Amino acid sequence: MKSDHVDLNARLTIERLGARGEGVARTERGLVFVPYALAGERVLAEVDGERGKLVEVLEASPDRVAPFCRYYGECGGCATQTLRIGPYLDWKRGLLADALTNARIEADVPPTVDAHGAGRRRVVFHARFGHGAPQVGFMRARAHEIVDIDVCPLLAPSLAGAPAAARAIAQALAGLDRPTDIAIAATDTGLDIDLRGPGALEFGPTQKLIAVATAQDLARISNHGVIVIERRQPRLKIGRADLIPPPGAFLQATVAGEAMLADLVRAAICEEKKIADLFAGVGTFALRLAENAEIHAVEQDAGALAALSRAARSARGLKRVTTEARDLFRRPLLRGELGAYDCVVFDPPRAGAEAQAKELAASAVPLVVAVSCNVQTFARDAKILVEGGYALERVTPVDQFRHSAHVEIVAAFRREARKGKPKRGLLSR
Repeated sequence: MKSDHVDLNARLTIERLGARGEGVARTERGLVFVPYALAGERVLAEVDGERGKLVEVLEASPDRVAPFCRYYGECGGCATQTLRIGPYLDWKRGLLADALTNARIEADVPPTVDAHGAGRRRVVFHARFGHGAPQVGFMRARAHEIVDIDVCPLLAPSLAGAPAAARAIAQALAGLDRPTDIAIAATDTGLDIDLRGPGALEFGPTQKLIAVATAQDLARISNHGVIVIERRQPRLKIGRADLIPPPGAFLQATVAGEAMLADLVRAAICEEKKIADLFAGVGTFALRLAENAEIHAVEQDAGALAALSRAARSARGLKRVTTEARDLFRRPLLRGELGAYDCVVFDPPRAGAEAQAKELAASAVPLVVAVSCNVQTFARDAKILVEGGYALERVTPVDQFRHSAHVEIVAAFRREARKGKPKRGLLSR
């Protein structure tokens, strides 16, 4: 529905990039957000309220480059392909710096670390069914339609067969006519696929999926976490451990990103020998930290914990690893429980860890290492820790979701600032 203020030929000056990668222009009626426009540009746009559609770039930014994907502008996956890599990484640093400033937290934010590496190792294709062949691809920008995708340049070479596999699976399920998400992860032994949406499968569709797995040489296909066929166990190396992830397990987006986040976490930890890893997942940090410290891994997903535990037991040279299934949103580790640890690492989903941060702020844990994928919830949780007496010792932005607005963050909070370093805290009012 259009607003009362529509201008089909608005000439706008873009002041900056917004939090979603859209160009932001200031007008008499307020801010207008124009996707695919860059800071400093003069553009012609169709404006409907606060939303603008880029029609023409009248004066291009010197930082503008040609997009490298033929789907750019249609597919909703990328927001900033036309921005040079240097200014792009600066923009991501700015998202974190602004969030901390808005939370009144003093911090020196270093340049963004580029951790795209070889590309993304996991992807979700959407399959929709109607007349004719199934539509398989990504969501259209700001719409609920599917853009058919044959190839995505952001995917790692290990996912080269993913689009064809997704199409074959969609064709096998076409008779069900149920919207389906096809999550594909690249493992060391092949593609691991988990389906969401088709519901319980009868004999016919199951046999078709088994045939697809053979034809596409897939390691495993699961449906809502239930294995349909496992031709080979999917395997991943995490530190010294060999992990068999459960169906649909959360993995960091890129191999380089996972390694960088783990390196930053380990760099923040010195002599600490007893560590709680909260929101531990399959052990991205726990299995590496266990090389030097005892680990208590806490996670709500019992399947992820079981995989972590098996990997820890089978690896050589690791310290003791214990696990606990617990919903940390509803039942965070309490201040009394936290007193058993020299260090706490937490890596929550995008919603952050507000309840857990409050318990940490009231605890005596000497060191807290926070990992986050959302600058806003990270800044909120960081403020809770700082107000509870922690000093923000270091914070680093990491980019593994190239050309999106997502930023990964690793930060260290200490009860006492290290000798020779100024204590960082809330900005004076």
